[in-house]
Amino acid sequence: MKTAKDIMTADPITVSPETEISKATEILLEKHINGVPVVNETGELVGILCQSDLISQQKKLPIPSFFTLLDGFFQLTSMKQIEKAVQKVAGSTVADIMTPGPTTIHPDTSVENIATMMVEKNYHTLPVVSEGKLWGVVGKEDILKTMTS
Repeated sequence: MKTAKDIMTADPITVSPETEISKATEILLEKHINGVPVVNETGELVGILCQSDLISQQKKLPIPSFFTLLDGFFQLTSMKQIEKAVQKVAGSTVADIMTPGPTTIHPDTSVENIATMMVEKNYHTLPVVSEGKLWGVVGKEDILKTMTS
């Protein structure tokens, strides 16, 4: 049975939280990859940046919705959600728009379990981590390649 360590891309391309969004976008486009791990100065995985994070900068900001009841106004959209959306749209560095604390897999995770996670959670890229170190990444293309061998 194949595992993450058999199909992963070892020594993956990474970016730092301080990387400018324009540079991160160039990397994803030039390398034809969907996502990239975000590592801090000590090499610790702190997040993941995917194409969807970058695309979210182009979406409309949510307009707070209110309703009235007994002459009182009640907000339907939480301020925290609005603040997060504004931060993503206005962000200039990877730290502003990345997904912090991403789901990771172990090098011994089976391909079947990886595929299940990708389908059920709509993940495109999963970092492979062991003993606190980033070993590699598994993307959907890596799963597809197992079908041809």
